[in-house]
Amino acid sequence: MKKIVLILAFAVGVFAHSSLEVARKSYESMSGYISSISRTTMVLKNAQGVENLRKLEIKKMENIEGDKSLLTFLYPLDIKDTKLLSFEQIAADDKQWLYLPALKRVKRISASNKSGSFMASEFSYEDIASQNYENYTYEGEAQKVMRNAEEFFKITRIPKNENSGYSKQILYVETKTYLVKFGEYFDKQEKLLKEVIFSEYQKLDGIYRIKKIEMKNAQTQKSSMLIWEEDVIHANLSENDFSQRVLQ
Repeated sequence: MKKIVLILAFAVGVFAHSSLEVARKSYESMSGYISSISRTTMVLKNAQGVENLRKLEIKKMENIEGDKSLLTFLYPLDIKDTKLLSFEQIAADDKQWLYLPALKRVKRISASNKSGSFMASEFSYEDIASQNYENYTYEGEAQKVMRNAEEFFKITRIPKNENSGYSKQILYVETKTYLVKFGEYFDKQEKLLKEVIFSEYQKLDGIYRIKKIEMKNAQTQKSSMLIWEEDVIHANLSENDFSQRVLQ
């Protein structure tokens, strides 16, 4: 009997996946693009369903010390040339700067404001920053669950950054591809704050790239969507493309 118990315990250990392992594999499935330039549409929708469209360019570059990104609004005219520069810092507050062309000034985004709305959308500044798996702690083993006849790993991650607007995030990761398909984000009072859907992916040179993200505020019923219309990887960007000098 003791032998059977040991065999079963071994079998469980072989097939179990830690939440950290799943998160790492998910992150790696979308890594290796080196640098990229994308054109996207942002759709803001209020609780009554009224939409507001924006266009922006997103530049990103992988970096061992933390990824870098530059978002530039192209449309509408009243926010054209507004820019957000982000430097990811592993297990520390990201550095972010917002350039406001109407004021012709650069504003440093403080750590305490990372949970704030990015340009009146349902994406916060921390949502826009890189989602490196090392910036979170994880709870135990990943659970296998079924949703709409598909199998997912269900994992719970907790932001290491004390200034995060979230107490925890529950993600559902496709078991075959390790791609995150949807998730639930909880506020500091442990109440559901946002629901996110990663509804479309594509492969470029063997690397998965997101095509559509929808963020819905469960408390206000407002939502925001990012839709990638053009996406180029291995874009030959350099550190100079992410210097603070590009903000003005």
